[in-house]
Amino acid sequence: MQEDLVWREIREEVSREARVEPILASFLHATVLNHDRLEDALSFRLAEKLESPNLHAMLLREVIGEALAKSPGITDSVRADLRAVRQRDPACTGLCVPLLYFKGFHALQAYRVSHWLWNEGRVPMALHLQNRVSEVFAVDIHPAARIGKGVFIDHGTGVVIGETAVVEDDVSMLHGVTLGGTGKQTGDRHPKVRRGVLLSAGAGVFGNVEIGEGAKVGAGSVVLSDVPPHTTVVGVPSRVVGRPASDQPALEMDQTLPGTGGDGI
Repeated sequence: MQEDLVWREIREEVSREARVEPILASFLHATVLNHDRLEDALSFRLAEKLESPNLHAMLLREVIGEALAKSPGITDSVRADLRAVRQRDPACTGLCVPLLYFKGFHALQAYRVSHWLWNEGRVPMALHLQNRVSEVFAVDIHPAARIGKGVFIDHGTGVVIGETAVVEDDVSMLHGVTLGGTGKQTGDRHPKVRRGVLLSAGAGVFGNVEIGEGAKVGAGSVVLSDVPPHTTVVGVPSRVVGRPASDQPALEMDQTLPGTGGDGI
């Protein structure tokens, strides 16, 4: 069996943390060092966070563990998401940090479990998990939404992703981002965000519109129509103001705009 390098690195980091801060040793052992696999540590951490008086952590951990065991795609995405956080967040000092502390990462992994439950026809459990994630992390992602891997949700607070939304691989979004509908219509009504897009803080994208590959949406912008690939939009409503400095602005996390040392025309 191939060695899990991500898990090995996490364990090494956490072992150092336990030596540096002995008062956290019990927490670090219970959350990471007592487990043999990343999947076990993740199910423990999520269940600990999301338990409620009506659903004990032990039962919730069984549900999460089942999803991780039966869907290899989830476990691949977990590792890609961890790498994404470390590479894109200057506040992240190691792979263990999102696993232990970052609610944007926690909310995204809980969504992955709820998405599996939704696709398995276990709709009540999927909706229950969505509700708990919203209550605990202030992130509301519908279980039917489709989200790729290598996704980074920075901070997480106030992020809303609707039922028919699509978020492709290597997307980054900050707090307060909304991928919503425009009213009461049913059917395919939410945005499609293509690979490498950066959605800056407070950006709202509404309706069945497409944010093209490698585009950047400025902070506080409201997007109501398609955004061409590799363009920067800003404003209410949004307008094209230039193009990102790189082909995948999600990887650079540069929220500056033309005239401020960022994008060019």
